Amino acid sequence: MAAKTKTSIVDSKKQFDAIHKQFETFQILNAEGEVVNKDAMPDLSDDQLKELMRRMVYIRILDQRSISLSRQGRLGFYAPTAGQEASQIASHFALEQDDFILPGYRDVPQLIWHGLPLHQAFLFSRGHFKGNQMPEGVNALSPQIIIGAQIIQTAGVALGLKKRGKKAVAITYTGDGGASQGDFYEGMNFAGAFKAPAIFVVQNNRYAISTPVEKQSSAQTIAQKAVAVGITGVQVDGMDALAVYAATAEARQRAINGEGPTLIETLTFRYGPHTMSGDDPTKYRTKEIENEWEQKDPLVRFRKFLENKGLWSEEEENKVIEQAKEEIKQAIKKADGESKPKVTELIENMFEEPTFNLKEQLEIYKAKESK
Repeated sequence: MAAKTKTSIVDSKKQFDAIHKQFETFQILNAEGEVVNKDAMPDLSDDQLKELMRRMVYIRILDQRSISLSRQGRLGFYAPTAGQEASQIASHFALEQDDFILPGYRDVPQLIWHGLPLHQAFLFSRGHFKGNQMPEGVNALSPQIIIGAQIIQTAGVALGLKKRGKKAVAITYTGDGGASQGDFYEGMNFAGAFKAPAIFVVQNNRYAISTPVEKQSSAQTIAQKAVAVGITGVQVDGMDALAVYAATAEARQRAINGEGPTLIETLTFRYGPHTMSGDDPTKYRTKEIENEWEQKDPLVRFRKFLENKGLWSEEEENKVIEQAKEEIKQAIKKADGESKPKVTELIENMFEEPTFNLKEQLEIYKAKESK
C-alpha cells in the first residue's frame, strides 16, 4: 500500500524568493547619468566628484597603455581593468589612508591610488620583487594570485586592526570566480564571528575566465551569500560610481562602529580578456552581451552626470589623458632602468632567516653569478 503523501516541511521557492527580494540592485545613476535615487546621493563636493572622474579616466588610459605594452612584450602578467573603473576606483575613493587593502591581481588601480608608485606597478607585472615592496605608509599587500586567498588574509588583518583599537578597515577584492572558493566562505565566516572591520568586494564581471556566473552557483546573487555567515550583504550597480562609493562608505562606517563586516557585490563587466596571457573572450561571450554592457560604460555614465552639472568638459578630460600618458611614459622608462632580479636576490628575500637548504642554494648561485 502506497504511503500517504506528506506536506513538505520546507517551501523552497518561497524561501529563496524571500531571500532574493532582500538583495535588489542598489543604484543612484542610471545608464544616462540621471539620478534615480536622490535620497542615497553621497555627500561629495564638486571637487571630489571631479577627482573621482579624473581617477577613472586615468585608469582607463593606464589600461589601454598596459595592454599595448603587454603586446610588445614589455610587461609580464596583466589583467585588463576597462569596465571595472567604477567598481575599483569609487570603492577606493571611500577609504582612508589608514585602511588596509588586500587586492586581487586585477586590482592594481586601487594600489596606485593608495600610494604604490606607478613604476612599481609595472615591476609587479614583470615579476620583479621590487614591485611587491610597498612604500612606508602604504597599507596594502601585493596583489594575490591565488584565487580567494586574500579573503582569509583580510579576516586576519581586520581582526588585528580591531584588537589594536584602530579606526580602520581591511578591504579585499575578488571576482565572481573567487566567490566560488572555499576561502571565500571561511574568511567571511571568521570575520563575521569576530565582528572584524572587513569589507569583502566581489566584482561580479560575469565570467570566471570563461565560466559564466550562472554556472558557478545556483544562488541568484552573490550578495545573498552574506546571510549564511551572518553579515551584511548588498548588491550594487558596479557601473555606477556613486552607488559603489555610497555602499562602500556605509560599509566602512558600519565596520569602524563595531557592527562587523559587509559583503558588497558589484555588478560590472570586463571589456577585455581575463588576462593578456592567451584568453580569447570571443570564444565564450556573444557580441550581444558585449554591446549590452558597453551601453553601461561607467565612464560614459559618470561623464554625462558631471556634464549635466557643468563640472566636466572634453578639454578637462583631454588634460587628464595627456597627463596619464606622460606619467605612464616616465614610469615605464624608470621600470626599464631597474636591473633584472637575480636568483640570489630571490633566495635572500624569501625569509628573514634563510633555511639551511636555502643557505646551500644561495652559495651555489652566488658562485654561478660571480662568473
